[in-house]
Amino acid sequence: MVDMFSLKGKTAWVTGAAYGIGFAMAEALANAGAKVVFNCRSKEHLDTAMKEYRRKGIDATGYICDVTDETAVKKLVSDIKETYGPIQILINNAGIIKRIPMIEMKTEEFKEVVDIDLVAPFIASKAVLPDMIRLGGGKIINVCSMMSELGRETVSAYAAAKGGLKMLTKNIASEYGKYNIQCNGIGPGYIATPQTAPLRELQEDGSKHPFDSFICAKTPQERWGTPEDLMGPVVFLASPASDFVNGHILYVDGGILAYIGKQP
Repeated sequence: MVDMFSLKGKTAWVTGAAYGIGFAMAEALANAGAKVVFNCRSKEHLDTAMKEYRRKGIDATGYICDVTDETAVKKLVSDIKETYGPIQILINNAGIIKRIPMIEMKTEEFKEVVDIDLVAPFIASKAVLPDMIRLGGGKIINVCSMMSELGRETVSAYAAAKGGLKMLTKNIASEYGKYNIQCNGIGPGYIATPQTAPLRELQEDGSKHPFDSFICAKTPQERWGTPEDLMGPVVFLASPASDFVNGHILYVDGGILAYIGKQP
């Protein structure tokens, strides 16, 4: 049974894994035996990330690459293949969000979110699929969102991109499943990271932040998720244990999508 979850001998590429959710998933893949490579868009982020990987004793290699640049992605995939062998596991994690009311959002801002959150996974998946086909199998995991299913004020671009990413996931599974390639998604709920820390700070009177209270009231487990909550799911979807799971979005949300919430 343990061997079913082993990633020993596999090369895994995690996009945007300098911190937060991506870092936790990369750590989990490394602990399961994979050789992990990741990319950042700047040397500053790369250097900071590598210090943290080394501090935690994680064997990972970082590259600078903009995943919206198809030429750069092709070169990165070639470099990884030359050094570590073909990529057998791809985690499309890189993403951004812009919280702007739709009528105030510039078209360029909308396109930037879609480019990073949806077009980049298309580019990266397209780049690794030929080797996966040749090898007779592979795993692609797209980091979706609860916004793949729900709308909310100020996130029109993000919701549109993540909804599209859900359908790209299903289409890759449909088109390449015959090659023993599984493409699935992970949909994190609200995760406690440094980026969401301001939403969880206590107010001056000692009460919880209103958004913190809202999320806990909407989640059956009555807490935020942690990056560590995503470790088991990503290893499952990257491992032979999920060889007959394809085109599925695994929501790691503490049950929030199944719950109407507490009565006020």
